[in-house]
Amino acid sequence: MYDFQIEISQGILNQNQLETIKNTLTHHRGYSAWQILMHEVFPHINDFRVIEKCYQYIYPDWQTQPGIAWQADKDLMKQTHIYQAMQFNQCESYPAFHRFSVQHYEKFWQQAIASLQLKFQQPYSKICDLSSGTSQPSWLPGAKLNIAANCFNAPAAKTAIIYSGDDGKLQYYSYGELAKFVNRIAHGLVAQGFKPGDAIGIDMPMNYHACAIYLAIVKVGCQVVGIADSFAPQEIKTRLDIAQAKAIFTQDYFVRGGKAIPLYEKIIAAHAPLAIVYQIDTSKPLSRPEDINFSQFISNDESELTIFCDPETPTNILFSSGTTGVPKAIPWTHVTPIKAAVDAYYHQDIHPNDVLAWPTNLGWMMGPWLIYASLLNHATMALFAGNPNSRGLGEFIEKAGVTMFGVVPSLVKNWRNSRCMEEFNWSKIKCFASTAESSNICDMLYLMWLGKFKPIIEYCGGTEIGGCYITGTLLQSAAPATFTTPALGIDFVLLNENQQISANGEVALVPPSIGLSNTLLNRDHYSVYFKDMPEYQGKTLRRHGDHIEKINPEFYRALGRIDDTMNIGGIKISSIEIERVINQIAEIQESAAIAIYPSAGGPSKLVLFIVINDGDARKIKVKHGCKKIIQQQLNPLIKISDIVFIDKLPRTASNKIMRRILRQQYTVSL
Repeated sequence: MYDFQIEISQGILNQNQLETIKNTLTHHRGYSAWQILMHEVFPHINDFRVIEKCYQYIYPDWQTQPGIAWQADKDLMKQTHIYQAMQFNQCESYPAFHRFSVQHYEKFWQQAIASLQLKFQQPYSKICDLSSGTSQPSWLPGAKLNIAANCFNAPAAKTAIIYSGDDGKLQYYSYGELAKFVNRIAHGLVAQGFKPGDAIGIDMPMNYHACAIYLAIVKVGCQVVGIADSFAPQEIKTRLDIAQAKAIFTQDYFVRGGKAIPLYEKIIAAHAPLAIVYQIDTSKPLSRPEDINFSQFISNDESELTIFCDPETPTNILFSSGTTGVPKAIPWTHVTPIKAAVDAYYHQDIHPNDVLAWPTNLGWMMGPWLIYASLLNHATMALFAGNPNSRGLGEFIEKAGVTMFGVVPSLVKNWRNSRCMEEFNWSKIKCFASTAESSNICDMLYLMWLGKFKPIIEYCGGTEIGGCYITGTLLQSAAPATFTTPALGIDFVLLNENQQISANGEVALVPPSIGLSNTLLNRDHYSVYFKDMPEYQGKTLRRHGDHIEKINPEFYRALGRIDDTMNIGGIKISSIEIERVINQIAEIQESAAIAIYPSAGGPSKLVLFIVINDGDARKIKVKHGCKKIIQQQLNPLIKISDIVFIDKLPRTASNKIMRRILRQQYTVSL
């Protein structure tokens, strides 16, 4: 039994609460004990340390075996889209429904499209044409549609976007107002001479104007080139050049955390083509004579303007994270957003009365995902332009009435360290979602606590999928930092080093599925995803590269990318496994584990890059702690070659750690 004397002495627990905890932990086990404490004690405690201690006592193997922290009640289950679809298709269990979704994928996607109430100018002749093989499917042949136009099928008076800048004031925009604004931009694009198929960049924060510009570009048959607002000029230039962009939308600067962050000057430094600039400071002229002010570009014509397209027409050029060099350029089509919206419809269980928030931008797939997941489901999108590590975000989530809140795990770690979100009432949240990097168990438990113990739908996929391949549901039990199921409509197997099916290995997707890319702009698509892959059930598997472990029949855990698996002292282990263990040390804010291969040959060496919370005095303690915890929780044969303390880890726009950069930096420093 844990000793709670510190909590008693500090007034965190009173004697009655302590007795309830002791009695519960003495007479109950597993989720039964957790459920009692979750209802009787935890709502009255304002310090997460008590919750963490109880969780670790109830689930003594919590580091290796999932500890359930949430289960759905029957009334909640019956309200979900998944449950209703299961009933309609006479599937007695969720696994049976998933099997139905992949074995009868045409029927599944037909039902999903009907659920979204998508409108077609010309109907499709069938769901999928596989005449060119499963590696090159053609979706919705014969159809004519525009996926952006389908983002306005909700009632015109309904709120489409809730927006807040750094000032904390909420601004509301209806579907009708958004539609008119998008049409004005669309008419401006046509008047400027842009033609269907033209590539047009967007380098802006995720705000109302950026979302409207995105939809307008797609609505007139052009292609958005997604540029993250954090990119340096060379990264901007690389992406614009690959896409052969003819113009780019940007703004002069934006304010985050009280600081003005320039954008337009980076566009100039990137030697970008024509820039259409939304100016906050209208007193200053634009630096290049050929560039246009947004207020002069936009038309006054609000009439409907839509170019209907073949479903496989590109709408958005997105880029892989670039952790391995020049990023892959991945086109989304008018079909891809269906995957994003259906994922949200089923897995996050999005209804028209939901409000979705996810700190993101249009340079990362979660930006377009948020637009389509919200608007195609007739829901409301909540956009916050301030610092996501500030209490301003927490206040926004409360005031906007957010019901589905998506995060990247490193954000949660920062919130836990600063405790900046603990004062807010997030009771309207029905579920969280998490993506971009592998989660830490205690951080995710902390997030659940912030939301009054609502489940986290872990969400892992990729730009080339249009959504996820592995996730969770509101029907299945939730354990922090784990997945419960392949996504509906898609399946995968795990392959070991001999390309045999295993419970621990590299993810190989089983095609076909709506959302999977068919082309790349700067690589050979077949070589990247299908070359040398084995067959499974008569289909060539599609390479993905994630490393997943199936822990038991109910849960999976992400172990990072297969490329980040290392062999240290004869022990094969992933970077994520090492980072998950050492991040338990309180002084560590974030970490990255890499393998260095000596130029003269010999065994690889483990090097840790660590960001600490406070001061040099803690470094000796952290070094000792890392060695001890790896020996105790992983393997005593794993030896640390070096620990490098660093102010900040290099990350991509989608928040993935750039271990390639760390290897280069370390090798150069030798």
